[in-house]
Amino acid sequence: MRLNQYISSSGFCSRRQAERYITAEKVLVNGEIAPHVYFVEDHDEVEVDGHKITHASQAIYIMLNKPSGITCTASPDITDNIIDFVSHPERIFPVGRLDKETEGLILLTNDGSIVNDLMKEENKQEKEYIVTVDKNITEAFIADLSNGVDIYNPRKKGYSRTNPCPIIQLDDDTFRITLSQGLNRQIRRMCRRFQYTVTHLERVRIKHIELGSLERGQWRNLTSEEIEGLKGK
Repeated sequence: MRLNQYISSSGFCSRRQAERYITAEKVLVNGEIAPHVYFVEDHDEVEVDGHKITHASQAIYIMLNKPSGITCTASPDITDNIIDFVSHPERIFPVGRLDKETEGLILLTNDGSIVNDLMKEENKQEKEYIVTVDKNITEAFIADLSNGVDIYNPRKKGYSRTNPCPIIQLDDDTFRITLSQGLNRQIRRMCRRFQYTVTHLERVRIKHIELGSLERGQWRNLTSEEIEGLKGK
């Protein structure tokens, strides 16, 4: 197994982050700095930034209904981080993130192999949200959001055009939106473009996995059918 895959499949971090550790020469194999391309054998001992890499006995896939105030990071130095909140006995990490104030569905796992499929923008995996704003919604507002919006992208330090997306108005100040992008604070920035402020934001679906009746702050293991769909089987 390639070194980056070996690290990510242990649940320590994503494959992309594993690549960063390798490039930064923070990965040791049998006590020596690992080359960028290395295939791990059964007898090899791997350390990442001082942490010995071990594999859990089985893959873990859970879903959490994240409450507001929880930060989607595995860093133990961050107060109210999602790992401490879930308090799972095995090492896991969040797949993607929700803003600290955003609630709803987020997945956690120790299987780094699923991250790229879910997170790469070109894969266009759907994520569905319920959005409440601070004033009455107009038909023009819904149409403008649906057609795509130019919003500032801090990662690119410039403006990005959001993809056209389906939107259903639910009541005077609430709508349902389905995105296949993951731009930073995308929905909040889209609404702000038309002088609306998001007062409540909740993710209710990722791909085929729905939040359903899972109570806020609670988590559960994914079903076998949900896991198969997650892996594209």
